[in-house]
Amino acid sequence: MASSSRSHTSSKLPLKPIPGDCGLRFFGAISDRHDYFYRQGRDKFFSSRIRKYNSTVFRTNMPPGPFISSDPRVVAVLDAISFQILLDNSKVEKRNVLDGTFMPSTAFTGGYRVCAFLDTSEPSHALLKSFYLHLLASRHDSFIPLFSGCLSELFHELEDKFSEKGQVSFNTFNDKMSFDFVFRLLCGPNSDPKNTILGSNGPKLFQKWLAVQLAPLGTLGLPKIFDYLEDFLLRTLPFPAWIVKSDYKKLFDVFSTAASATLDEAERFGLKRDEACHNLIFMAGFNAYGGLKSQFPILMKWVGSAGGSLHKELADEIRTVVKAEGGITFAALEKMTLTKSVVYEVLRIEPAVPYQYAKAREDLVIQSHDAAFEIKKGEMIFGYQPLATKDPLVFVNPEVFVGHRFVGEGEKLLKYVYWSNARETEEPSKDDKQCPAKNLVVLLCRVMLVEFFLRYDTFTVEIGKSSSNLGASVTFTSLIKSSR
Repeated sequence: MASSSRSHTSSKLPLKPIPGDCGLRFFGAISDRHDYFYRQGRDKFFSSRIRKYNSTVFRTNMPPGPFISSDPRVVAVLDAISFQILLDNSKVEKRNVLDGTFMPSTAFTGGYRVCAFLDTSEPSHALLKSFYLHLLASRHDSFIPLFSGCLSELFHELEDKFSEKGQVSFNTFNDKMSFDFVFRLLCGPNSDPKNTILGSNGPKLFQKWLAVQLAPLGTLGLPKIFDYLEDFLLRTLPFPAWIVKSDYKKLFDVFSTAASATLDEAERFGLKRDEACHNLIFMAGFNAYGGLKSQFPILMKWVGSAGGSLHKELADEIRTVVKAEGGITFAALEKMTLTKSVVYEVLRIEPAVPYQYAKAREDLVIQSHDAAFEIKKGEMIFGYQPLATKDPLVFVNPEVFVGHRFVGEGEKLLKYVYWSNARETEEPSKDDKQCPAKNLVVLLCRVMLVEFFLRYDTFTVEIGKSSSNLGASVTFTSLIKSSR
């Protein structure tokens, strides 16, 4: 069966030296960087080294070094077992490693190191994370109705454009919908960004703010003759925050006013209002909007590509349960076993955030399937999640999208789904680095499928690469309305 597990790691494995050579301090980093971005590409960069060293644990350099980062050398852990060291906060530190081997200037976030860059050992981490969890819990009852309302607007806009053009870009309208949902969730359901100085530019301001910070980790998609020029421009010096200073001030001014009730709550938690607002903007823009604008196209990419047979099964399950339950409720969503499995399979096969970094708190011994390795205190550990969650020794046919993978006995494999910076079977707390909105993301993906298949029987998609190099560009090439 495609949902069966295939591996049980022994506790008595041979201790081996970590293979791999980072090369000369400067030239080795440049060579690996060009392999990663231009000569090989991301997936081949990792898979070729796994074959070369016959190991899923090895040493390499990761971008953007050597200029912007202090040290590009990492120990890569690329299987489902070794990857788990990145989830153990008692053994690894996650101070300033959100973006990898470099950290953007705090000038992008009002001079504060926001929660995502804090380690669990820092007192302010627990305070901020507790506030996030409280905030989400207090909005719990609004999740489904608010998101359903946003989806209704999305589908109407998609249909209008589809009827005009015969096809429609999902990403364009999804970006707007995702921003509107996040804004209304954090600022109040009656808040409308269009009634602020942001107008309809909120998504663009967030995207520009994110792009300038993360530029060293991406490419521009220029012709190959410009590879060396692009690499020099993007990864020699970090872009300064003043480029987006006025844009960020607009965001800060709007959230300071529109989210005043939320900031009042933050002050009652013991947070400084200014610090809370900068953290709220980062959570809204980087974590929430940035995540959803990538996650929903990935969801529709894989479900659309799966074909009409799966669409019929999903539509039948969704419509049957919604009719029996009298609407879209938490209880109804829990009864949709196939819908739940499909969402988990999407999160497994293409996690929206593919990278994970941490530094060893102490000298460690980690294990892969077939060997053990020593990592020294302070060494950077890097995980490329799409390889860990497509480990062929854990998942049968790991490269294949299997909608039923997590139905029934397949649920036992959820402990190998790591998209939220923890196992899917675990819940976020103030003392860990798991995404505080982990359950909300899963819920929203389910609701999107439910609302979609209440309206449509089937659809087809054309897939391209997203401009951010994360996620996918999805164009609907057919939308067949429900005949029932």
